[in-house]
Amino acid sequence: MPLSLNRRALEIVESLAARAGEARVAVSDIEGGGRFVDCGIEVKGSLAAGLDLARVCLGGLAQVDLVPGDVRGTAIPLVSVATDHPVQACLASQYAGWALKDGKFFAMGSGPMRAAAGAEAIFDVIGFREDAPDVVGVLETRKKPTAAIVAKIAAACRVEPARVTLMAAPTASLAGGMQIAARSVETAIHKLAELKFDLKRIVSAHGSAPLPPVSGSDLAAIGRTNDAILYGARVVLYLTGDDVSLAQVGPRVPSSASRDFGEPFATIFARYDHDFYKVDPLLFSPAQVVLQNMDTGTTLVFGRPEPDILARSFGV
Repeated sequence: MPLSLNRRALEIVESLAARAGEARVAVSDIEGGGRFVDCGIEVKGSLAAGLDLARVCLGGLAQVDLVPGDVRGTAIPLVSVATDHPVQACLASQYAGWALKDGKFFAMGSGPMRAAAGAEAIFDVIGFREDAPDVVGVLETRKKPTAAIVAKIAAACRVEPARVTLMAAPTASLAGGMQIAARSVETAIHKLAELKFDLKRIVSAHGSAPLPPVSGSDLAAIGRTNDAILYGARVVLYLTGDDVSLAQVGPRVPSSASRDFGEPFATIFARYDHDFYKVDPLLFSPAQVVLQNMDTGTTLVFGRPEPDILARSFGV
């Protein structure tokens, strides 16, 4: 039976909507069609909302949990992600690959609606798209999506606007920070895709990254959430095939492969005038990547966490 990312995600949304008050989220209709779940813009949001937001981003194909962790002796929870369908969950759904703009509104779109639209080049690489009667997306933004944005998504996904559900949380929020910290595996697999690695060899994955303290502004939160991945994320990929190719690609996967590695992201970002496109793209990956070859039994380790940089970034 084919995987149905949007159906799985919709089930998570319905469960969250049924306990909206408990989870401190707000569900409303968008004028002209569509439904909006606010997880942190005009409401506080919650840890529970952040977990569900991350699960929706992953198309319901991953287990997402909060587990104990620390940074230099200070208690900092880890966002743990485990999936047996990492390429579909991460690249067909979680990756923020859909730029959505209407006037002053702009957000990068994540979630399984991307698989229904299937317009990005990555879908040709992974060979996965889906038709869905209802679509679900996640936006990292501080503004409620407009009717024009909903109409644009509906047209691209070949559904009526009323069949579109959008969730959103700003970066500087509990739920927003969590859905970004849940991208440990996604950044590793996306890096491998950029390196032209055969993604069919990736069988399962587990990753974790520290949940950064909520910042006072979205700009500051961009620094902390990126640092959580770049200097704190640890990913284990379970693969098949030969060891030689893994040994060759491995050193290029962790964030330490980048010329920009070694400073808090806020410092790097400021140096490039807050332009993401000027930052070395090799930076955006986990601190440590462990490749476990299921055919040979070999384990290869690349990169390492940098707790001192994390402590500076998180202010602990």
